[in-house]
Amino acid sequence: MEKLIITAAICGAEVMKEHNEAVPYTIEEIKDEAYKAYLAGASIIHLHVREDDGKPTQRKERFKEAIKAIKEVCPDVIIQPSTGGAVGMSREERLDPTNLYPEMATLDCGTLNFGGDEIFINTENDIIFFANTLNEKNIKPECECFEKGHVDTVNRMIKKGIIKTPTHFSFVLGVNGGMSGESRDFHFLRESLPENSTYSVAGIGRYEFTLAKEAIISGGHVRVGLEDNIYISKGVKAKGNYELVEKVVAMAKEHNREVATPAEARKILNLKVI
Repeated sequence: MEKLIITAAICGAEVMKEHNEAVPYTIEEIKDEAYKAYLAGASIIHLHVREDDGKPTQRKERFKEAIKAIKEVCPDVIIQPSTGGAVGMSREERLDPTNLYPEMATLDCGTLNFGGDEIFINTENDIIFFANTLNEKNIKPECECFEKGHVDTVNRMIKKGIIKTPTHFSFVLGVNGGMSGESRDFHFLRESLPENSTYSVAGIGRYEFTLAKEAIISGGHVRVGLEDNIYISKGVKAKGNYELVEKVVAMAKEHNREVATPAEARKILNLKVI
């Protein structure tokens, strides 16, 4: 079985310090959270950035600051900017960090009701536009899928040559408006993937560690972090992203699954090894 790639989603665009004071806003806080997660075993940092007051932004300049700071302390880590941004942002705004030519970035593969009046819009034309942009810049997409229809969309676009193979998927389960994070949902998506693809699982809230276990046992990879879940156990807030990563590392050891270094993760994902 392949070694386990652990992604740390350190801050997201929605969770705030009011939810967990460890959520990083400033460049120094982002650097510190990324470094601690890396030391704990994360080989990928899934990166959103904030202004110092916590407001989400997709400004290339802010991403550049954050990436430079992270690379100072963990130069080999894979940094994966989000092109999801926040609800209401334009295509161009969401894609701004791709102008830094990272080795990976996310590609959201369908529209989702986020609750209330919030709709995370990703039309078919949006997905094609984003995929073409990543292809032109030689950036590996992580296809974020919140439900089965999103996986089917990716499969159609693979057949059309819009999304390249081998394809890397991320199942984000337990989000309002998307699939729940039950075992049946995970396996339904996993069994719908094309051959030679890789996948990671992000369970939201209470699903984070149950789905991490499913992925570890099934040969997939795992995303954890304060973006997805602020608790280390029921009612106990995590002290930082590193605690969530450490818990997955312990689970991996329990199931005899070795954890991948950034160099090993690059090989698994068909990225250029540095």
